[in-house]
Amino acid sequence: MNMARIAVVFVSLAWWVILPASAQTATPPAKAARSVHLGYPAPKATMFYTEMVVEESVNGSYFMAAGWNTGYFGIQQLGSTTNKVVIFSVWDPTRGDDAKAVPLEKRVELLHEGEGVRIRRFGGEGTGGQCMAPFAWKIGETNRFLVRAEVQGAKTAYTAWVWRGDRKDWWKLATFRTQTGGQSLTGLYSFVEDFRRDTKSATERRRARFGNGWVQTVAGEWIPLTKARFTASSAEWEAKETIDAGVVDGWFRLATGGATKATRPLDSRIELPEVQRKPPQLDLLER
Repeated sequence: MNMARIAVVFVSLAWWVILPASAQTATPPAKAARSVHLGYPAPKATMFYTEMVVEESVNGSYFMAAGWNTGYFGIQQLGSTTNKVVIFSVWDPTRGDDAKAVPLEKRVELLHEGEGVRIRRFGGEGTGGQCMAPFAWKIGETNRFLVRAEVQGAKTAYTAWVWRGDRKDWWKLATFRTQTGGQSLTGLYSFVEDFRRDTKSATERRRARFGNGWVQTVAGEWIPLTKARFTASSAEWEAKETIDAGVVDGWFRLATGGATKATRPLDSRIELPEVQRKPPQLDLLER
């Protein structure tokens, strides 16, 4: 090999050595939009009612309206704009992600299965019982959710209803019972999540409004949910800056992904304007 060729090879090798060192400091693209949450301060309750309007959505989105310390309830867009579901889940009282490893006596029990729903065990993010059903929710449409908790000794039975606007009725989806030590509803929250997590999903925006939230206390009093705390997940593979929360037209709002710009810091306390509010009129066929 002549000296000129050696020089070229040396320079090329030196350039190769330099590039990876600088590349290692580059931040890899985010895998997903960041999950954002609203936590509602509230007394222990037997019922949790709330409404939600999805403003923007893409495939792989979960708009969770009514969550508490042992479960969550909301709507999802799966693989297309016509593949949408309502989903209601309750956790086992155990740790771990392997649903099959949970002893039978520790598993969530199914007490009621609504017409047209699918019931299954789930794992991978804790374990428990899940109810899912087709639900053709629409952008801009108000969705209504209700969860009831009935303490039964050391266990609590949770029932979920969703309002079907086309039928003008409450759809009783399922009742799950789990070991809670006799707790009622506590730790109330809502969230917006990107579960597609394919990098492109981080560049797409999801946005929803949450409002007219109420809890019925264990004493039977209805109290409005007018305050919330804005939080977000801390996974390293999520986009960190494209999140926001606030108030619009008397509703809480959450947004994440895409061109979202923050207008308030995390851990902000958000409060709805003071207006006269009326408890929900719940015309349930079965209570």
